[in-house]
Amino acid sequence: QVQLVESGGGLVQPGGSLRLSCAASGFILETYPMGWYRQILGERRELVASIGDDGSTNYADFVKGRFTITRDIAKNTVYLQMNSLKPDDTAVYLCTRGRPYKNYLPPQGGEYWGQGTQVTVSS
Repeated sequence: QVQLVESGGGLVQPGGSLRLSCAASGFILETYPMGWYRQILGERRELVASIGDDGSTNYADFVKGRFTITRDIAKNTVYLQMNSLKPDDTAVYLCTRGRPYKNYLPPQGGEYWGQGTQVTVSS
């Protein structure tokens, strides 16, 4: 059974940092592309960052240079390091898994989703 469980969200001041984790179970992480999306209430989900089965990464323009996606194969966990956070980064962040043996995710995201973790950037 595929499960994705996000953690690490919270309240942080502008300019601060957070590291989100996505603990995956029920499949082998390195076989699948993984990604982080975010959603503001009432709006469509948008891609933040993704990592392919080959380890290649892709970032939305609005996070380039600030966020980093990584994975730990041994722990079956994907991370999103978020630095220089801005109030506009406030959203629910969701982890998703794509189809196997791909180095990309489709624009709408993958087949499976976690429940999300809230990130609030405010002074």
